[in-house]
Amino acid sequence: ESSAASDVYKRQALRFGKEVFMKKAAIFTDLIGYETIGRKTAVLTSQAQDFTLNDINGNSVFAGKVTHFGVDKLSGDDVYIADFSGFEDEGEYYITADNGAVSERFFIGKSVHSKVLDDMTKAFYYLRCGCGLDEKHAGKFSHGRCHTEPAMLWDDHSVSLDVSGGWHDAGDYGRYVTAGACALAHLLYAYEMFPRTFDRQNINIPESGGVLPDILAECKVELDWLLKMQRADGAVYHKATTAHHAAFIMPEEDTAQMYVLPISSMATADHAAVCALAARIYKKFEEEYSAKLLSAAEKSAQWLINNPDFYFDNPKECKTGIYGEDSDKDNRFWAWSELFTATGNEKYHDLMKTALKDSFPITALGYGSVGGLGALGYMLYSGSKDAALSDTFKKAFSDEAHRLKTIADSCGYGAAMDEKSYCWGSSMNLMKHAMIFAISDKICGERKFYDYAAQQLHVLLGLNALGFSYVSGEGENSMKNPHMRPTAADGIDECIPGLVSGGPNRYPSDEAARKLIKKNTPPMKCYADDVGAYSLNEITIYWNSPAVFTAAYIIDSEE
Repeated sequence: ESSAASDVYKRQALRFGKEVFMKKAAIFTDLIGYETIGRKTAVLTSQAQDFTLNDINGNSVFAGKVTHFGVDKLSGDDVYIADFSGFEDEGEYYITADNGAVSERFFIGKSVHSKVLDDMTKAFYYLRCGCGLDEKHAGKFSHGRCHTEPAMLWDDHSVSLDVSGGWHDAGDYGRYVTAGACALAHLLYAYEMFPRTFDRQNINIPESGGVLPDILAECKVELDWLLKMQRADGAVYHKATTAHHAAFIMPEEDTAQMYVLPISSMATADHAAVCALAARIYKKFEEEYSAKLLSAAEKSAQWLINNPDFYFDNPKECKTGIYGEDSDKDNRFWAWSELFTATGNEKYHDLMKTALKDSFPITALGYGSVGGLGALGYMLYSGSKDAALSDTFKKAFSDEAHRLKTIADSCGYGAAMDEKSYCWGSSMNLMKHAMIFAISDKICGERKFYDYAAQQLHVLLGLNALGFSYVSGEGENSMKNPHMRPTAADGIDECIPGLVSGGPNRYPSDEAARKLIKKNTPPMKCYADDVGAYSLNEITIYWNSPAVFTAAYIIDSEE
């Protein structure tokens, strides 16, 4: 049994009595709650016959029979399901069962995950680089200006570059183009598909109340940095980091020399893609900025045309994140798709169709495989140009959603995760699978996948084998100790809210994680909320971004 699972039972024993702890009779729910529409389930890991949904005064408002699911392979639990989908009244509730099990309190209501969405969106603000975070907007998590000194070109130390800005990528202070482009794509498509959810959002960032919706104002911070990473000939540098990761210090204390690392064809293609995507979205708000983005995208595109070979070089002496890939075929496809959508230029359409002759996953949503992002853009905006091709993409997403549905149906917790999905960054896989369900609903017209997308968010937020919310500050039993330098160094017990943990990893690769996870622990339980366990508990921008997309989709679907 993991320490996280033990914590659940201990906490519930304090609240509900020793008998509950001795039976280990917890009831797992989404610790935030459930939308009024759709499926609502809780999971018990001990035998019961009946359950009751109670309001906060202890009054029974709904009762039902517990059904036995059976042994869930990836959690090792013998699972029982309490289904209260038929109850839609808004309020605060908890569940009890006839075996003495009691759940945490949770809410049922419209837009019940709005605060989660706001916090996960604002998390990007807390990761801003090249500036300070003031108390008005960051509260207790404010800090001084960081990483503003000129960077040195790795291959030529006589060249000095201004690459300040953007977002710290993860638990370290590096900034990486392919990772940033992927996160931006998730966020930009979230806005494009669910604008009303974001148009009314106010997350208290310096730009709030301006021309741009907050999410687009925040994305602009990263886009501005990406523009700085482009070379004069259109090629794009792969990353901006120091030679080694910093110690666990605050960002303004990291004063080691910053380097700009060599160009890569993946970075150049992803840059072209996301700048073209952003140019289309920002056009109705800031035409001049949109034109600047499109010009940068076409400059990168020309470099790709002139340089058709794959290129990537990570100097061995640089020990920061590699973000390497074996091919740039999917990256180029994404670039051509976005450029065609943004410009209507048939040249890009032809390049896109030629790129499809190569083999790569057409529903993958990044960061290491981005073919699905190119297909998404084409389905949304260019389907009428080649309806047959658009239908091919739709079928691919529908087929993948049905495959994931089968996996989710075989899991007692409803997670669309096979064993290999529980790897470094499993929360990203969980949320990318939610995105596939959402896309299959919104674009392919298969409404049945709403419940499956929502279930993945429920799993992230506590409806899992540890009863644990993998989003900091969301739910009583949530991540508090991420592998992240500012949260470890700021001297504040509370964690920055809205950060998505990497999650369970069946093959923990760092020493701290290996010590914490016992041999033969089921994949869903291979987790510890420990700052040293980076293969379990790091955060990244591209783990937050699909979670933002998913939450926005669910909130939008209620209206």
